[in-house]
Amino acid sequence: MESKWIALSNTSIAIFIAFANYNMIIIALPEIFNSLKFNPTSPDALGYLIWLILGYMVVTSSLVVTFGRISDLKGRAKLYSIGFLVFAISSGLISAITGYGNTAVLEMIILRLFQGVGGGLLMVNSAAVLTDYFPKNELGKALGLNQVAGLVGGVAGLIIGGVLSVIDWRYIFLLDFVVGLVGTVWSIKSLRDIQKPVKQTLDVIGNVLFAVGITLLLISVTYGLLPYGSQQLGWGSPYVISGIILSLVILGAFIAVERKVKNPMFDLSLFKIRDFSVANFSNFIASMARQGILLMMLVLLQGIWLPLHGIPYSQTPFWAGLYLIPNMLGFAALGPVSGILSDKYGSKVLTTLGLFVSALGFFLLSLLPYDFQLWQFFAISFIMGAGMGLFSSPNMADIMASVPIQKRGAASGMRASLQNSASALSVALYFSVVITGMSYTLNSSIDKALASYGVHLSLNLPAAVAIFSALLGYDPLAGIASSLPASIASHIDTPTFFVSAIAPSFMSGFRLMLNISAVLLVVSGILSLARKGVRVGEMGNSVERAQKAEKAPTDGS
Repeated sequence: MESKWIALSNTSIAIFIAFANYNMIIIALPEIFNSLKFNPTSPDALGYLIWLILGYMVVTSSLVVTFGRISDLKGRAKLYSIGFLVFAISSGLISAITGYGNTAVLEMIILRLFQGVGGGLLMVNSAAVLTDYFPKNELGKALGLNQVAGLVGGVAGLIIGGVLSVIDWRYIFLLDFVVGLVGTVWSIKSLRDIQKPVKQTLDVIGNVLFAVGITLLLISVTYGLLPYGSQQLGWGSPYVISGIILSLVILGAFIAVERKVKNPMFDLSLFKIRDFSVANFSNFIASMARQGILLMMLVLLQGIWLPLHGIPYSQTPFWAGLYLIPNMLGFAALGPVSGILSDKYGSKVLTTLGLFVSALGFFLLSLLPYDFQLWQFFAISFIMGAGMGLFSSPNMADIMASVPIQKRGAASGMRASLQNSASALSVALYFSVVITGMSYTLNSSIDKALASYGVHLSLNLPAAVAIFSALLGYDPLAGIASSLPASIASHIDTPTFFVSAIAPSFMSGFRLMLNISAVLLVVSGILSLARKGVRVGEMGNSVERAQKAEKAPTDGS
């Protein structure tokens, strides 16, 4: 097999398992909590839950730029193989957790952070390795196929996680372990560093400032989702406020250092390249618009539509994964096609069209009632996926092809850091919008529904608890029903009762988010028109140049 296709196959497996792993855990959380005897309804459970979901993303966001720079200095293929190994080892250790309760979940969170280190190394180097191996006029196709592998992995993770968690949730991490080991051995044997490592010093001060600043920012934003005192959210907490302010001060100091240091880790001069800057900012806005919505679509399916149609909470995660397949198919159908077309005709029209198509999909979804027709949801989610497929691969190809070869690792790290930070912020901010909207009407709606059966209680169910209960497949009203007469409990202890109470308030916030996302995507689409987006006819790649250099006569021969 030609070396470039070996590189594509190996990196696609890495991206597949990295994305699958993230969603397998979300689906398996109920079984994991049950096995580890962890109570997800306890007062401190939300903190553990948020870190299990977002911790991996926080680590990759804070470290991928550093990893990209180190890869330029030490070798991309080498660091890529190390990433596979770290991912495999951490996965094996997670599968071996034997404790119970908070201690066991804390162990899992810590190991997930180490898994994020491996995932970050894979993420930042896979695109750089492909850019080294493929000529520019085939780069869009290669990155498109690679991204499709990631999206397929994300949806497949929902299905695989649903199946394996029924048997034993540890099999999920054993699968990661086996794939990680195979990927490690294969990458060591088949991939080599095309570009000689750059002989420069590492910007230690800049790396530390960025890692501390972005980590503190994301941690502060994450804890903004937790209740504070009598408030539904923690944005008023002095710790959250001071954390955000301090993180911005540190990031400001980081920018000042990067402007003066000789060999910066975050090479701000790259933003003088039009395609690099436009493609990165477009991707940042698109990630802000998309990631939070995808998680909320899971909440809509798992917490509202599926229970409303008689699916038990224990099965809703699995079926929610299946119902998101049309979104994956839209991306899979248009991603490679868009990459190939951008290689031939340029990327500007495709990226802009893709963002506009996604915006249309988001707007159409906002028009659906919570008890929608399934075919309507499938068609709209396909449109959303197709639009992102049109946008993603040409956009990434523009980022990677626009920078000098010796800075591809750093460029890929900058891209991944901006994208992951936007995704984490998107999840936190969109959850905040929905929780804030629900907090005004949730308890009054539940009290009114209970009163219709002669039950008069004054509940104080936090909106965050309702959201995460729906996501995990728990009914937080089950405890109330168990204390009532059987004739009344039979009506209350049903998915339909809880859904009817939370659906209207959830949908008001959900629609607001969809409209905000649609506007962001239109803005990103307009911004995308500013790029050059021309890679047509630019023949040759790093492999070919390296081979020619090896065969060329040396001076004095």
